[in-house]
Amino acid sequence: MATPSFAVKWMSWEPQLKSVLRILAATTFMMAGTMKLFGFPAGIATKAGTVQLMTQIGLAGILETFGGALLLLGLFTRPVAFLLAGEMAVAYFQVHFRVSFWPTISGGVPAMLYCFLWLYLSAAGAGPWSIDAIRRK
Repeated sequence: MATPSFAVKWMSWEPQLKSVLRILAATTFMMAGTMKLFGFPAGIATKAGTVQLMTQIGLAGILETFGGALLLLGLFTRPVAFLLAGEMAVAYFQVHFRVSFWPTISGGVPAMLYCFLWLYLSAAGAGPWSIDAIRRK
């Protein structure tokens, strides 16, 4: 019996790497929200360093912070990721697309990438290292 090739072994790690991708992306996504809500790790450009909660950017901060936390844990991944994909699509078209069609010029690369990453996770699920996986057992 032949030993599996490196490529076969590497491909077998796909589920775990999906979990790693979700965890790292959710962590950086949460920072965008905590920056808006709590001024951490750095405040946004307001006098207080935070946004008012009952504004569109305040709602974005809530979604990014708490939706990102759910994604970090891998809890309710599919519906939360779908909601956050929509948030990022709105952010892209409301803010970045107005500046330029090209995301690299408009600063919309993060919004576009998060949109499609969350859309992917809404279909693919959280991976094995998640509360969703534990709940399925």
